[in-house]
Amino acid sequence: MTLGDFSLLHYLIDVIDILLVWFVIYKLIMVIRGTKAVQLLKGIIVIIIVRVLSQYLGLNTLQWLMDQVLIWGFLAIIIIFQPEFRRALEQLGRGSLFARAASQEDDEQTNMTEAIAKAVEYMAKRRIGALISIERKIGMEDYVETGIPLNAHISAELLINIFIPNTPLHDGAVIIQKDQVSAAACYLPLSESPFISKELGTRHRAAVGISEVTDSITIIVSEETGGISIAKDGELHRHLTPETLKEMLFAEFNRTKAASSSRWQWRVKKNG
Repeated sequence: MTLGDFSLLHYLIDVIDILLVWFVIYKLIMVIRGTKAVQLLKGIIVIIIVRVLSQYLGLNTLQWLMDQVLIWGFLAIIIIFQPEFRRALEQLGRGSLFARAASQEDDEQTNMTEAIAKAVEYMAKRRIGALISIERKIGMEDYVETGIPLNAHISAELLINIFIPNTPLHDGAVIIQKDQVSAAACYLPLSESPFISKELGTRHRAAVGISEVTDSITIIVSEETGGISIAKDGELHRHLTPETLKEMLFAEFNRTKAASSSRWQWRVKKNG
């Protein structure tokens, strides 16, 4: 092996090493997304920035204070992020920390779409109010914690039973993560937007509210009219048919088809 070959091999090993580190960091971010740990992580970044600026500007007292925070920060991180570390280790033990096969994910999304569309059509015909929020890239753990945990496999029958009036779980939102109903009776933030029609109630405001702070997709069934709506990216798409709802969900879940079609350019009325 020549010296040039050895240098090239060493370079490739360094590249692989860096890529693996970034991959692990990415997976850890996916684990803590949507939790309070994200806000704490932002605080740590601010502390580091203040430390660098204090050194650059010669603010010795502030620099010493930030040094003490960083020295003891490692122990504080272990204590503060304990639930996230535990969840990451559990997922690693189950082998679910790494991405699943694309075909399996496609099957899950298809089954979920069919179940939601079937349940929504049933409830719309009978004017059963419903609020179903589907997690996307931004996690919704903070909102899951406000409800009753279920961690059940999604099915149309389960969704219908949850929203039957005068049952313990019907009031509030159902949050779906991956292919599971994670929790029911969850509280979602209400939108303060003045552009929402006055005729719409709390369910629609909550759906728009959660779409303003996350990238979730939220389906609403009106208890008064049986109308079907979807909230996404702070916009409310109303007066949908079950078929249109299914098409919109398939377009959102299927990235390649969604890219080739006019994204969310549906002939529906927005915001009343």
